[in-house]
Amino acid sequence: MEIDPGKTLEIRLQAIGETSDEGEVKVFFELNGQPRTTRVPNRAVASKVAKQRKAEDGNADQVGSPMPGTIASVAVKAGASVNPGDVLFSIEAMKMETAIHADRKGVVSAIHVQPGAAVEAKDLLLEFEAE
Repeated sequence: MEIDPGKTLEIRLQAIGETSDEGEVKVFFELNGQPRTTRVPNRAVASKVAKQRKAEDGNADQVGSPMPGTIASVAVKAGASVNPGDVLFSIEAMKMETAIHADRKGVVSAIHVQPGAAVEAKDLLLEFEAE
């Protein structure tokens, strides 16, 4: 494959692994003689693990996870009124616990996670009622 004039990459497919429960397959290949692996989605197979909805950028009514981890506790319930600085959740990651605080005043309309749930960065955790 020529990526730029005078720059050519030699790519050789070595093997394709089995599809994981997440719907991804591990691909083994050589790039200019160096062994490499990567994970790619297998579009022919539906994932057995449900993907968590992501918080929309710029939507002040949604709270997303700031990092990957596990939800340690949920401090609010749907219908609760919160003020800036109130604790909403705590997340455990790498043996450390981080609290997620409300950044504005509002009423919680929906909570999308429970304690023990694994989350990725930007997964939707909570929604506020629209103002």
